[in-house]
Amino acid sequence: MSSLIKYISKKTAISNHQIATTLTLFSEGATIPFMARYRKERTGGLDEIQIREIQERHNYYEELVDRKQTILKSIEEQSKLTPELRCAIENCFNKQILEDIYLPFKQKRKTKADIAREKGFEPLANFILNQTGVTDLDASPDAIAGAQDIIAQHISDTAQYRQYIRGYIYQKANITSKATKDWLDKKSKFEMYYNFSENMSKAASHRVLAVRRGAKEKVINYKLVIDDEVLIAYLESKIIKSENFIFHKELKEAIFDSYKRLIFPSIQTECFTTKCAEAETESIKVFSTNLKNLLLASPLGQKTIMGIDPGFRTGCKVAVIDSFGKYLTKATIFPTLSANKVGDAAVEVLKLVKKHSVQFIAIGNGTASKETMKFIKQTLKKANLEVIPVMVNEAGASVYSASKIAHNEFPDLDLTVRGSISIARRLQDPLAELVKIDPKAIGVGQYQHDVNQTDLKHSLDFTTEYCVNYVGVDLNTASSSLLSYVSGIGPTLANNIVLYRNQNNGFKNRKELKKVPKLGARAYEQCAGFLRIKNGDNPLDNTGIHPESYNIAKKIIGNLEDINLNDYVSDTVGLPTLEDIKNELQKPGLDPREEFTYAKFDDEVDDISNLKKGMVLEGVITNVTNFGAFTDIGVHQDGLIHISNLSDQFVKNPADIVTVGMRVKVEVLDVDLDLKRIQLKKIIMS
Repeated sequence: MSSLIKYISKKTAISNHQIATTLTLFSEGATIPFMARYRKERTGGLDEIQIREIQERHNYYEELVDRKQTILKSIEEQSKLTPELRCAIENCFNKQILEDIYLPFKQKRKTKADIAREKGFEPLANFILNQTGVTDLDASPDAIAGAQDIIAQHISDTAQYRQYIRGYIYQKANITSKATKDWLDKKSKFEMYYNFSENMSKAASHRVLAVRRGAKEKVINYKLVIDDEVLIAYLESKIIKSENFIFHKELKEAIFDSYKRLIFPSIQTECFTTKCAEAETESIKVFSTNLKNLLLASPLGQKTIMGIDPGFRTGCKVAVIDSFGKYLTKATIFPTLSANKVGDAAVEVLKLVKKHSVQFIAIGNGTASKETMKFIKQTLKKANLEVIPVMVNEAGASVYSASKIAHNEFPDLDLTVRGSISIARRLQDPLAELVKIDPKAIGVGQYQHDVNQTDLKHSLDFTTEYCVNYVGVDLNTASSSLLSYVSGIGPTLANNIVLYRNQNNGFKNRKELKKVPKLGARAYEQCAGFLRIKNGDNPLDNTGIHPESYNIAKKIIGNLEDINLNDYVSDTVGLPTLEDIKNELQKPGLDPREEFTYAKFDDEVDDISNLKKGMVLEGVITNVTNFGAFTDIGVHQDGLIHISNLSDQFVKNPADIVTVGMRVKVEVLDVDLDLKRIQLKKIIMS
């Protein structure tokens, strides 16, 4: 355990005590949100990111230990495990270096060196490498060639050489790409890579992934370019002892062959793979940041909403939900066809608005969205109704509609109606609705299909879990999907909670959670503080105060203004917990998300062909990448605010300037109708 703690501390700069305590909490079954929120005294105030990093480093260490044991066993079975080699392996804490050490002992396909050894040329190879004395060994052309093959393999298998060359290539090599012959004169999204070169270590993640994807789609070819002479000279300086040695020339040839045939091809692949892995990590980070901002978007709250999934030929699917998100009714309207159809649509909309006292209308931003918005605005204006129409991002709504979750919620409704309900609920509470959808279907990523899908899922699940527990969950209205992300619950307990709730007309207090089947003491401890009960038996149940702290909360509740929290510090309750309790008591039931706002698109601009250079429009950020921000300006095609056009000042990271869901004012810089590309510039909103 001590070596593990020292390893993690060295990698994270977190203290040994904090790491040890966190690992103990993990072993006790504590979740990351629970530790970050309710065990601050024990962890020393570590946040979710730091705790997760400890967890990931621990996992890496355990995998490394397992790999070491496998390698030691393999070498031992070959009777080649020396004390020095064992020491080198046991003291290695880098997976790549560990594999370098193991390389000479790794089972490979038969090589030219293996064939040369079978022919008895190894003594000559050793003699040439040692570069001393004279020999009466067979030095025929075949023997020398075989010895050179053995030497080349030996050089390639030497960990010290590989590590130096790998580091040099990673830092100094350029990624270069060219268009394939079939794409030389064609336009594509990879045009900037038709004649591209950039230092690999400095290349931005999105460009690395773009090169890889372009090569995969056979639009471009790429390679790493390096000054080979520098690395060959390095090998010669390490290997050649005397230029007067009889086989000096043959040794230089073996070094050259080793580098060109064995070392560079494999290390080139390793370096590019490493760079791609780093780019994937960065891409996943961008995706997770976007998802976090999307999930934490401001909720409209408890309002009666009409959701509309727009369409032309098949019409617009309409659904109305009440202030608690409960489905009320549906309809299909055709506001973009004949005059009669438009009139009928207006009658139907007004009937539903008045019957159900609709307060907001959520319109999906897909096909026919601008036309539908225009129709709704005109209809409401003519009827003099103060109902507010809002454009809502509908990405992933169709995925939800066809999902098992949607079928279980609305088994008797058509897929399209489910989509309209989802659009309405997204306006009411984005977090509660979006957790039902695979984050990859929401479309806020960067090369999301090109990254490691397991790592992506882990990161997105962590982000979703963080958001759900940060906001808290209404125990009496939350779906099983939302509940499943609460600390300590998961899908099975979430279903059990919903079933119990339905059978008992809801929860009156948090204690009733203990009656839910299979929800034991540990799960109760982990989840209780994140679950809210409005208008229940105990007002504290509608706060983020954990039940374990109710006694201390009751002691300080009547003296909040002049209280000295230090007077209440004890062996079990520290100042961080007391400060959290005080904050919760001052603002009980407060939603930490920002107040609701919405963008207003220009009614006269509803197609990319309407755009003109210099236009100033309002838009909504839909996706943030390392190279800029995609923005919905109401023309069915998102425009790009390149990183260079986000501010008059230098911008290192677009996420420092904009976030998903942010309202922005933009200027149109350029429009490419062929590629459907819109270039925008962010301007200061008044």
